[in-house]
Amino acid sequence: MNNMELIYNPIFLQHDTGMHPENKKRLSSLGELPVTEVKNGEEFLTLVHSNDYIKRVKKACKSGGHLDADTVVSPGTYEAAIHAVGATIMASETGDFALTRPPGHHAHIDKSSGFCIFNNVAIAAQYHLNKGKKVLIFDLDGHLGCGTEKFFYNSDRVLYWSIHQFPAFPGGGNADEIGEGKGEGFTVNVPLPAGSGDEIFMDAFQSFLPIAKEFDPDIVAVPAGFDSHQYDLLLDLRFTLNSFYEIGKKLSSNFKNIFATLEGGYNIKMFPRCLYNFVDGINHDKMKFKERKTDSRIQTYYEYEGRKALARQSLSKFWKSI
Repeated sequence: MNNMELIYNPIFLQHDTGMHPENKKRLSSLGELPVTEVKNGEEFLTLVHSNDYIKRVKKACKSGGHLDADTVVSPGTYEAAIHAVGATIMASETGDFALTRPPGHHAHIDKSSGFCIFNNVAIAAQYHLNKGKKVLIFDLDGHLGCGTEKFFYNSDRVLYWSIHQFPAFPGGGNADEIGEGKGEGFTVNVPLPAGSGDEIFMDAFQSFLPIAKEFDPDIVAVPAGFDSHQYDLLLDLRFTLNSFYEIGKKLSSNFKNIFATLEGGYNIKMFPRCLYNFVDGINHDKMKFKERKTDSRIQTYYEYEGRKALARQSLSKFWKSI
């Protein structure tokens, strides 16, 4: 596997959200980055989104404002969003990390949600499905990627695996939500209680990794959010920089053909450290940033164990490995 590199272009700063938590400082916090020429991904939007929705977004961006209560658009948003799709598809072909805005994993076929406009990772996954590949989506963001999950909920060609805080925005993602129809057993939700620390995160990964390996994907997509870090403002998880490094390392030790695209992570001091630790983990480079590991209160661990047991019970008839 080639080293994972960052794909970045200043066009993503044209998505102007003002003082919104998802703002251009998230990327400018990384300092000067090498600029990659990125594809215009407009032609790929209909792999996931309806024509009516695409037209609605384009029109709303001309004047700016809100697509929904949480999702802001500006005159530069449409260009940023279609290039975010293009950059994610590029990353999926080269095994790189697309540093894109706006994010995507909450976006649905016909509606925006949770700061997300077009579902970058779902579009890239569908692009590879159409080439006959099986895709593992490991959703690293601390929120459930509701749009991505719903789009592939009936598919047995995509394994959607999410480790997220529950309850939290956007709702859903409980342990017994495992897919429907042909896709039953192909959605793996690992809902973590608020206050979960590093040891719960690593256990949640290790406990369900056998399913992902049994699925045997051709390509692994990582919608990578870092809002589960202990100092992020939008969630109550307690993961440290060390965990993002370890997860990256474990992913690349177990799978080939991994790519990532940016989702959440709103503490602009910690976000660059989370990002670089994750990429260093993927590349098996030395961990640059360390924190003292966190652990969880015993009540939190008991709650997590109960949820894990429910998930394993719900999935056990579909997978030999658990």
